[in-house]
Amino acid sequence: MRGLFAPLGDAVEVTFPSSRDQDSLRSALADGAEVVIGDFTGELVLDADAIAAATRLAFVQMPSVGTDSIDVAALTARNVPAANTAGSNARGVAEWAVGAAFALCRQLVWGDRHVRAGEWPQMELAGRQPRELHAQRVGIVGFGAIGSEAARLFTALGCAVSYWTRRPRPDASATYRELDDLMATSDIVVLALPLTDETRGLIGPERLALLPDGALLVNVARGGIAPDDAVLAALESGRLAGAALDVFDEEPLQVEHPLRSHESVLLSPHVAGASAQSQLNLVVMVKDNVTAAVQGREVQNIVNGVNPQVRRR
Repeated sequence: MRGLFAPLGDAVEVTFPSSRDQDSLRSALADGAEVVIGDFTGELVLDADAIAAATRLAFVQMPSVGTDSIDVAALTARNVPAANTAGSNARGVAEWAVGAAFALCRQLVWGDRHVRAGEWPQMELAGRQPRELHAQRVGIVGFGAIGSEAARLFTALGCAVSYWTRRPRPDASATYRELDDLMATSDIVVLALPLTDETRGLIGPERLALLPDGALLVNVARGGIAPDDAVLAALESGRLAGAALDVFDEEPLQVEHPLRSHESVLLSPHVAGASAQSQLNLVVMVKDNVTAAVQGREVQNIVNGVNPQVRRR
């Protein structure tokens, strides 16, 4: 990290919390921190207490698209701009969603697991009715950079694609549907929206029950939007024929969680956006924004509506 900002010379001093806990974070912030780069893992939360400790705080940059590990409202109240890296991993995450949909449709994970176990389940796999992706109706929940890119890729593969978002896009290539209608008419549902107070539990038991029997779920959003227990219940009832999950209510996923042993689930450790290209995009965006803040230029990708001109305290 220090090397990343070496071109700024004596204009910056890069420091880290002495250990990975909230007390050390607050102590480091109270020591005069002006520009803060958040913790992409979410382990160190920039909550209201941490923000209050940072009396000279002027700018927060998240090295991620998600901002659920910072108290955006508290930053806004302090008139501190907060930015993310919107779009940095859009293609990477969208490709993961398409790849996961392929894997679910063709039962790739199930087949791999059983062949590795010494079996040759040719007829059994055929009996699980693998599908061709182009014949599936795809519904995308959330239509930001990731959702719109996923829609483009699914459309290119021949899928009928619809989407839902709070603000319909007049120029969208996909068909807008109200959320309940989208759930009821989608063979594959892709979740690609941020976790907020409004979206927590948005795809719960009631909405999962709207799906056609045998639907598939791909979650590249955040844990808690479709609660793990609700997804598991939909799988066990047969409403969901399969799920590809990159995110979970609690991360890491508990060792004994039933999702780990479910035959029809593809599990991933929150890495849909971890392609080499996406990580390079992220690093460049963080470097450019922090450099702009230090040099008195406007920063990009503000998420809380505060003036993007960073003002030192």
